[in-house]
Order: sequence, then C-alpha cells, then structure tokens
Amino acid sequence: MSVSSSDNRPAFTRTDVNLASAGLGARVVSVTDDFFAAADRMLADTEAVFIADKFDDNGKWMDGWESRRRRGPGHDHAVVRLAVPGRISGFDVDTAHFTGNYPPACRIEACRVSGEPDAATVWTELVAMSPLGPSAQHFFACGSDALWSHVRLHIHPDGGVARFRVYGRPELDRNTLGSGEIDLASALSGGRIVAFSNAHYGSYHRLLVPGRGINMGDGWETRRRREPGNDWIIVALGARGTIGRALVDTAHFKGNFPESFSLQGADLGALGGDLRDAVVTSSMFWPELIARTPLSADAEHAVGPEAVTSAGPVTHVRLNIYPDGGVSRLRLFGTLAD
Repeated sequence: MSVSSSDNRPAFTRTDVNLASAGLGARVVSVTDDFFAAADRMLADTEAVFIADKFDDNGKWMDGWESRRRRGPGHDHAVVRLAVPGRISGFDVDTAHFTGNYPPACRIEACRVSGEPDAATVWTELVAMSPLGPSAQHFFACGSDALWSHVRLHIHPDGGVARFRVYGRPELDRNTLGSGEIDLASALSGGRIVAFSNAHYGSYHRLLVPGRGINMGDGWETRRRREPGNDWIIVALGARGTIGRALVDTAHFKGNFPESFSLQGADLGALGGDLRDAVVTSSMFWPELIARTPLSADAEHAVGPEAVTSAGPVTHVRLNIYPDGGVSRLRLFGTLAD
C-alpha cells in the first residue's frame, strides 16, 4: 500500500528494527547500476531531502539510489547486507522526490548466507512484483518467519528509490554470546521501542543504536511539557535478562536535557504478543530498577551496579524522564536469563 501520512504507517514500522539501517551497519554489497545516485544513500537513517539547485558531474543530485535510463532489456537491482540477520516483518520502498524518474514496479528477495551472495545463492521471493508510484512510501508486509541475512531489491526497469527500509527483529545468537555481559537494549540485540508518551522531535528509534549521537536530532526528544507529570518511553529488550548497570547519554542536548531520570522494569514473558495497551497500562506499576537520578547537559551518565535494584530477569523497561527533554542513547548492560 502507498501512504503519505506517517500516522497511517503499518505497525511494523513503529515497533520493529530497520535491519537495513546504515547507522546499524547495513550496506549495499552489489548493484547493477547507480550512475546518477549511489545505492548506499537509500540506506540512510535520515529522511530523504530534495535540493533543487544541486547537480554533480552525472546530472541532478538525488538523495537515494538512481540508475541510468535503460536502453535495452533487463532491469536493475541492488543487494543489501542487513546489519544483523533477522526475521523480516515488512518493507518500505520510498520514492520520495522521484517524480518523473521512479521505477514503475519492484520486487524483493532474500537469502541467508554466512558470507556474501554469489552465483550459486538461492534467493526466496518475499514481495512479488508490485507497482510503485511517484514520491511516496510503499509498504509491504512479509509473512516469512525464516532468518535472512541479505535482501535484493529489484526495480523494473530502472529509476530511483530514495529510501529502502527492511523492518524486522534481529536474531540473538546465544551460542556466540556465552555468559558475558551484553547491552540488552541494543537494536542489534533485538531491543525495540514499543511505546512512548511523546516523541515530537528527533528520531526516537536512534535511542537504541550503537555509538554516540551525531547531533540533537539523533535521539529521542519530547515537546516541552506544559502540564504536570513526566515523559516516558518503553523498550522491549532483545532478550530476557538481568540488568546490572546502565548508561544514559544526553549528547548534544544542552538546553533541553531532562532534569533527571528513573528506570522501571518487568518480566512480561507470560503476556506474549505485541499488546501495546496492556504493556503501557501495566508499566505504571512496574518495580523500580534505578531510582530518580540527576542528569546534566551533553554527557554520558553511567549508573553502576550499586545503584541498580535487582528485580530478577526482565523483558521490558520504562525509561522515565523528568519532566521532559531529550536523551540521545540508552544502554542497559546485563546477562541473559536461562
């Protein structure tokens, strides 16, 4: 389906991880042609922009992948190595700003290989040939429950795609992790945001990605609260585990950082499914893991084991900020539960 309003996006775009995010480590490993615009651009985490007077040596500069006009049979395609293998829930093929040069159709395949795909690789079709339109997001749900490492986007016959997003849930390989400490909230471990009180500014999904924020738009920021209370965001951890320490980073938030934060958690393993309303309602009564703790501008705030109250293994956490403001990154280090 094609929609223009983010309010109408499918649920998988709001609750699942973009496995094709360049910021998480996804990359284009092969492309038939990207003469006008490099294929890597379509994996950018920011929304596509249009700069009317920007040109390069090959023509009009476009923020996305654009191949040259085909003058013979065939079509173009690009192979993307996902940031981490995972189960795919859906796709977004966004043709933003491509109005007279968008592909009329696309289809999408996937594979699971340890290295890179080659001529012997067997591909599985996840999205059959589907129409595309000008300057719009095109969402495609995926019913496969298999694990995939790469996807191949076919455009027929040529043209431009501004952004290509592959939503899903990373597979946490316990065999390679052992018994050591991991960031249970990391998007690469499968951590994902399931609800929040407000996310007026920034990119809230960036709260769980590796590295520090690059600017004030690279994180979760709420509007200014003009009523009593506080803002919050709920994270489903990548796996059930026990949190031992935490890090809250307010990088680039200088005049708009929260005065303080606290953390609650619960084991909702028995709840099952994505019951958002039930999770939000119950979160008001979850046990406190970290008591209200002051924050400062543009800094990493480490919380050691001595300040973490053990509540046993948890599957979800609620980060409370007082009263509002911006947080760049959240790290929750701990060990996997049996």
